[in-house]
Amino acid sequence: MEKLYQKLWNYSNSDYYGFHMPGHKRNKELMKENFPFEIDITEIEGFDDLHHPREILKEYQDLAKKIYKSKAAYFLVNGSTVGILAAIASVAGRGETLLVARNVHKSVYNALELFDIRPEYILPKNGMITAEEVQDAIAKNPQIKGLVMVSPTYEGIVSDIQKIAGVLHESGLPLILDEAHGAHFGFHPIFPKSGNELGADLVIQSLHKTLPALTQTGLLHVNGQIVSSDKVKKYLSMLQSSSPSYVLMSSICSCLDFLKEKSQEAFFLYGKNLKKLREELRTLRHLKLLEGHEIEPSKIVISTKGTNLSAKKLYEILYETYHLQMEMTGADYVLGMTSVGDTKEGFERLKKALVEIDQELQYQEETENEINEVFLPEVIFTPGEASQKPGENCMLQDCKGRIAKNSVYLYPPGIPILVPGERITKAVYHMLLWYSKNGYILEGLKETEVEVVKNE
Repeated sequence: MEKLYQKLWNYSNSDYYGFHMPGHKRNKELMKENFPFEIDITEIEGFDDLHHPREILKEYQDLAKKIYKSKAAYFLVNGSTVGILAAIASVAGRGETLLVARNVHKSVYNALELFDIRPEYILPKNGMITAEEVQDAIAKNPQIKGLVMVSPTYEGIVSDIQKIAGVLHESGLPLILDEAHGAHFGFHPIFPKSGNELGADLVIQSLHKTLPALTQTGLLHVNGQIVSSDKVKKYLSMLQSSSPSYVLMSSICSCLDFLKEKSQEAFFLYGKNLKKLREELRTLRHLKLLEGHEIEPSKIVISTKGTNLSAKKLYEILYETYHLQMEMTGADYVLGMTSVGDTKEGFERLKKALVEIDQELQYQEETENEINEVFLPEVIFTPGEASQKPGENCMLQDCKGRIAKNSVYLYPPGIPILVPGERITKAVYHMLLWYSKNGYILEGLKETEVEVVKNE
């Protein structure tokens, strides 16, 4: 198969002169920065069109569906976000109801607002939802058009996708699976199977999160007969850039080549190194490696519970003292993301740092943490309805009982604590206050103010 990346470089070294976009005209002398202008082109002769693929891009989309065992696969150059938007628009229309796991990414809530879809929430417990809960929700809400959920979560928690899909299919309903953090699933026995093999109808994957691909690249897979591929293509064409980056698309193609040609050897080494790292981290005395059958092993989640060190401080020490940039810090844990691109030396640095820090720690009795309360939100308006209401700013200490006008969330992971249209209950208020007081940056707050729906 012809390689898109090589094709771009061949074109850059040819005598073709471009009277077309982009405006840099592949002229490296214009700018002092070393941007890859040589291979940055638009839709020109011989390079296919993302929105109407017939040649090289179609060949690679066919390769993607073969590798991931899906019915159809589409390139995403606007990240998993655009895949989620297109998937939701393909399943539910304006005024219709969608079953939504409350731990989904903010892009799902953006879709609800954009398309004026009414959410019916299902509350994950420890990051998971069960088939029984989905079945109960369908019985109580026969008007729902499908379920959108995330698995694995940011922390690597996996739900039973096969059972959940089975329950939905019994009622003729589709499963939209945000598998953004699971593009590596199925390539080594230590990882779960992809949702494509477990019955999910629409599966969204971020290649760049756990595979060797440039940021913003992903795939949207279609499976089964419930959701029309033509409908998905229609919404992708509407929502995705009409001037897609060939640099990004060549990265997707190269990643697929890697999976086809080198994944067996690379994942064998990755699995071996990852197993060794996890075995060594189990010996920590105070810090704790979070594990369980429901947690896929690529995520290194280190809990600081029961120690005299906060998660935020552990994150800072790893960064400032050991020059290890972790993915995120939660209320009582630090998360490190691993991938097939990691080296044995990198794993060794992380192990050494955590062992040294652990040796200096002391046991500290755990105190009750108010932000661990599990609750379903009190929904007053849909996100779409709330967006049409007049708003005003309210001081954080005065916001209890008010209705949110915009989302408030930590990023990462980008899961809203507060969604437009939800009442700010005592539990939500304490979460916002705790994070704010402990130095976490809450996106959506204006310093110490929350935007709320104006009282009528």
